[in-house]
Amino acid sequence: MTDLVIRPLTAGEEALFDSLPHTRLVGRAAFGDNYSDMAADGQYRPEWSWVALRAGTVVARAAWWGGPDDESPLALDWLDFTDHEAAVRLLRAAPLRAEYSLSLPSGWRDDPAVRAEAQARIDAATAAGMSPLVARYRYRWTREHGLPARPGRLEFRPEPDDAVILDVLRRVGEGSLDAHTRRAAAEHGPEAAAREELDLLRWLPSPRDWWRLAWTPAGELVGVTVPARNHSDPVVGFVGVVPEQRGHGYAYDLLVEATHLLVEAGVTEIVAATDQTNHPMAAAFARAGYPIERERIDLV
Repeated sequence: MTDLVIRPLTAGEEALFDSLPHTRLVGRAAFGDNYSDMAADGQYRPEWSWVALRAGTVVARAAWWGGPDDESPLALDWLDFTDHEAAVRLLRAAPLRAEYSLSLPSGWRDDPAVRAEAQARIDAATAAGMSPLVARYRYRWTREHGLPARPGRLEFRPEPDDAVILDVLRRVGEGSLDAHTRRAAAEHGPEAAAREELDLLRWLPSPRDWWRLAWTPAGELVGVTVPARNHSDPVVGFVGVVPEQRGHGYAYDLLVEATHLLVEAGVTEIVAATDQTNHPMAAAFARAGYPIERERIDLV
């Protein structure tokens, strides 16, 4: 068999990456994303885009995504191959370490062709040393779904002090149902997990003064809600309720407030996500009129 050549792209080789036909069943391509366009926008870089070639033909490719100012990528979110072994060797050889986010159509397990493509990628990533962490729902709200009325149970105030926000994030992390939060706390401790969340929120290119703390009329802290933007969409950046206030459905109030603040800022659609196992948050999204746009599996 012809020797396998594994290497990153050099500038101007986007067409080489695109030479492997898209499946259009799973991954970014399944939702209309185009590698070359995203690379031109700075979301993929040559040194973060790797190919495996046999006799000059691409048999596996992987691209790691990051923001325009990031020094290292935040996620592997493009993986295709016609050769399983080549894909595994590529993932092992590339000196990039970030979780693999596999985008999937809603209800993907019910379609044998889609399920097979998804499983092939999960198997390759697993063989390369990764393991599944969590399955997630991704939502996209548009104005045609209706703006939910504010429940009016809570008072929302901006909080400019990051130290206060960090303390709230630490409290929200106690008993969190979010798999990433639990993993970060288990590996590095709750303070570091809260700091990691704060750093991610500060990374978002949207106004810091959009963030709100929520309080009961009696002055008790309920939680934090962060309407935001990422590098492509308006998003619900974070919704979290402190442990002593759980069980009252306040996640819905926080989600609705974030939705209203974004609409007041002029947006017409909003992207959000939650773990499929976080049933209270998934219920809040459903109640607020956020339809599931796609699913995602994260491997670490």
